[in-house]
Amino acid sequence: MFRRSPINKKDWFRHSWQNRVQTALLLVFLGSYLFLVGWLVWGSAMTVWLLVLTTIMLLLAPAQSPHLFMKLSGARPLSRRQNQELYNLTDGLSQVAGLERSPELYLLPTRQPNALASGSRHEPVIAVSDGLLQLLNRREMAGVIAHEISHLRNDDICVMRLADLAARLTGSLSLFGQVLLLLNLPLVLFSGESINWGLVLLLVFAPQVSSLAQLGLSRVREFSADLGAAELTGDPHGLASALQKIERSVGGFMQRFLRNYRMLPDWLRTHPPTRERIRRLLELADHASTSVAKAAHATAWQLKPWPDIVVRGLQPKAIPIVIYPSGLNQRRAIRRKW
Repeated sequence: MFRRSPINKKDWFRHSWQNRVQTALLLVFLGSYLFLVGWLVWGSAMTVWLLVLTTIMLLLAPAQSPHLFMKLSGARPLSRRQNQELYNLTDGLSQVAGLERSPELYLLPTRQPNALASGSRHEPVIAVSDGLLQLLNRREMAGVIAHEISHLRNDDICVMRLADLAARLTGSLSLFGQVLLLLNLPLVLFSGESINWGLVLLLVFAPQVSSLAQLGLSRVREFSADLGAAELTGDPHGLASALQKIERSVGGFMQRFLRNYRMLPDWLRTHPPTRERIRRLLELADHASTSVAKAAHATAWQLKPWPDIVVRGLQPKAIPIVIYPSGLNQRRAIRRKW
């Protein structure tokens, strides 16, 4: 048992509001840029019909089964009977998050620490890698699972699907427009008409601009999932410690096998810089209680890791653990048996 650090509600709501505004602005930008490129290629009327038909197809098209996605990713289902401890943790966090059902768990057979969510609130699935289970302790794993559950609660998979569709359509229209431009370039030159190079550049670089906006949206949703994890567990330090361990593990692997390894610029990554994510998480901890809880936090990192129970499939003992919600949506603690 270890002490949880209360969340600074003022900072939580401030970051949450910023993430919502940034998400809305980026989605509006992606849609507006798609309309602009379509207007340059086909005109406003044709573009409106294209967007309407695309929206209808998106709503009517069946979503890909998350179980099929996990199968294609090489993941295998985790048995509830042999991994009851991990399932109890997931069930408790799902109940706090208000999900209709607890996610089914899958194992990714890789030594690289990784976790991902798929599906929706109605059909949630979470996969964790073998390397992640061997790297993190219980407290850190709670933060990672809560992060993935936050993605499901926020429907981030659907949001990123819309952004991906907008970026793909923008790229297709841009390519089609460039082909038309090349075919009509001799006629334009012989007619003596001037070329608006600003519009040409806007058309040529449309795919890159949309991709950058899509990456920015992905980073914002990661920040939101971090906030959600801190809310669900009431323990920002747990996820912060997990992120630090994962960063060291992945960075060390890359540096060992890639001699000239260099980090990508932050604006070309799907995830925010780990240092910034940790900084924001630590800001959420109630500063007045940080010194009081510091000793408990220091010893918490030394808790027994997961492999003995999850990876080897041993039956866990019934250990009473209390998950303390942050108090933003829940007022009572939920007691689970691991």
